Amino acid sequence: MQALTQLSPDETLFRDTVRDFARSEIAPLVRSMDEQQSFDRKLLHKLHDLGLMGIQVPEAYGGAAGTLFEAVLAVEEISAVDPAVGVLVDVQNTLVISAILRWANDEQKQHYLPELAQHLTGAYALSEAASGSDAFALQCRATLTPTGDYVLNGSKLWITNAIEAGLFLVFATLDPSAGYKGITCFLVEKGMPGFTLGRKEDKLGIRASSTCELLFSNCVVPAANVLGTPGKGYKIAIETLNEGRIGIGAQLVGLASGAWRYAARYARERQQFGKRLSEFQAMQFQLARMAMEVEAARLMVYNAARLKDAGANYLKEAAMAKLFASEVAERTASLAVEVFGGAGFVKDYPVEKLYRDAKIGKIYEGTSFMQLATIAKLTIPNA
Repeated sequence: MQALTQLSPDETLFRDTVRDFARSEIAPLVRSMDEQQSFDRKLLHKLHDLGLMGIQVPEAYGGAAGTLFEAVLAVEEISAVDPAVGVLVDVQNTLVISAILRWANDEQKQHYLPELAQHLTGAYALSEAASGSDAFALQCRATLTPTGDYVLNGSKLWITNAIEAGLFLVFATLDPSAGYKGITCFLVEKGMPGFTLGRKEDKLGIRASSTCELLFSNCVVPAANVLGTPGKGYKIAIETLNEGRIGIGAQLVGLASGAWRYAARYARERQQFGKRLSEFQAMQFQLARMAMEVEAARLMVYNAARLKDAGANYLKEAAMAKLFASEVAERTASLAVEVFGGAGFVKDYPVEKLYRDAKIGKIYEGTSFMQLATIAKLTIPNA
């Protein structure tokens, strides 16, 4: 029987194609995008042209008709070069497109899926200043008008892809008295009157990835732009984020893999006391343990993605994969800096950036504490 983590010939070809693209097209831009805190527009077009912004979109809508597992492979390989690009591709595929595939009606799919696959970037707007881990303590309000349309008022915070996106999945409370059952998801397009971008965050890591505040002031959204049905936004958010954790796990595995690759190469090239660093047993053991942990995290992420694609229950595995991959990424990036020594502490080498990029992995799309809570609930009787 084929192992869950074994790649088919087509998957191997796809992975290698993305790997070559990342190393040839993304790598030369990494430092400048990080320093400028800006995503290269030409690169965004290339991601669309290669089909990486519509991996799971069916062929009938102009997409690649791929799987979540293939999206995971793409995010991993891109993130090994630049996790900031990896998260843009991840949000597009595992959050925005995933939610539309599962919840949109035929008219919405026909309108948005071809655009997302070919040129449109999406963003996922759930978080607010008072709504982080408590994701459903939303203050953003939606009001039904006599014409049947909706008016949004409020703000969203820490929204990835905000500058690049033309479509936003915005979660707002339609009926506060109903609690989380009053939350509704809206398809909001950039340029709709009353919708503006607020402050752009100045971040520690993944700096090329735009993270902005969204502001809504009497923003009118047509009734046709409700995703799913009114009051089902909480269900859309939960199901989508469960899948999104696998994508973030892939981003972190890629980051860790890239950090290990740089460290191993440097250890082979750097000489001290007349020997290469890689000839010292202490260095060999450190690199070996790093490689073991990266592979373990990869297998956990792959397994969760395979389970999702097979229609099996994957919630526990997704939480475990995201949690463990975030720990491995942070630890591997830190050790990679130490392998480089003083050179790892300056911007001349890429491990400094990967070390900064790694920290967000324990925070977004469910903090480590939230993952532990999920794992405990699903594994410990009466927890």
